Amino acid sequence: MLTEASSATSILISLSAFGAYEVRRHGQAWFTQLALDAGADGVEVRSELLLDTPRELLTIAELMRAARKAVVYSSAEPLWRADGQLDLYALERAIASTQTLGAMRLKMSIGGFSEASQGSLVPLKIHLRQAAVELVIENDQTPAAGTLDAMRNFFHAANHSGFPLGMTFDMGNWHWTGECPLQAATALAPQVSYVHCKGVQRLAKKWVAVPLSASSAPWRAVLRALPANVPWAIEYPLQGDELLAVTRSEITQLRQIAADTAARAPCHQETLAT
Repeated sequence: MLTEASSATSILISLSAFGAYEVRRHGQAWFTQLALDAGADGVEVRSELLLDTPRELLTIAELMRAARKAVVYSSAEPLWRADGQLDLYALERAIASTQTLGAMRLKMSIGGFSEASQGSLVPLKIHLRQAAVELVIENDQTPAAGTLDAMRNFFHAANHSGFPLGMTFDMGNWHWTGECPLQAATALAPQVSYVHCKGVQRLAKKWVAVPLSASSAPWRAVLRALPANVPWAIEYPLQGDELLAVTRSEITQLRQIAADTAARAPCHQETLAT
């Protein structure tokens, strides 16, 4: 498991939290500055919301370098295609953007990874080592790459190939695939190196993301089951006329939740390789 040097939980903001329409209207650099002004420890830049990719990434890189804050790059492209083949072009695009951004981590989903894909873990490992990029795998909202079985099988294969990877544990996404987030947290905790904090509510025909305080899910129990010393990112909606004040308030609340959770969290000694 990958850990942070500091005992305090770093609070990042996934820039998608500000809403796709608003982010595309103002640009991610604008919201990066807002996140920094609100006191965030870093941001997660989203590939699907970039407008002028090279220029925007360079601008964000300058902001984050000057502020000495953490940045994660999230690629919306999956690592493996539906036929189980490693998508080297998607990987190379993601690595190039991560390096331009000066990001500490690259986040992707496994896509169509299957038993037949295991041989491609070696070239993936080589590419990442050559690029000096840390990859973290997220559970997405698809049956192929967002269920407990899919995640457990992937990390088992990676661990046994001598290629352990960290996981981005998205608390909310499990509901989209009909899974129990607490069961997933208990099973996958040894892999988790980054957490997407997201509350959920069920509407008539779909799940929607909401702040933790409005969530119908047992988010406190889920957070207590996860490692206490990894960064958290806000990935629930941040909205309001006084957006800076709203963002600052949510960061403050999440820091308090992190402190309370760390005081009660169990130790995680097991690994999925056993």
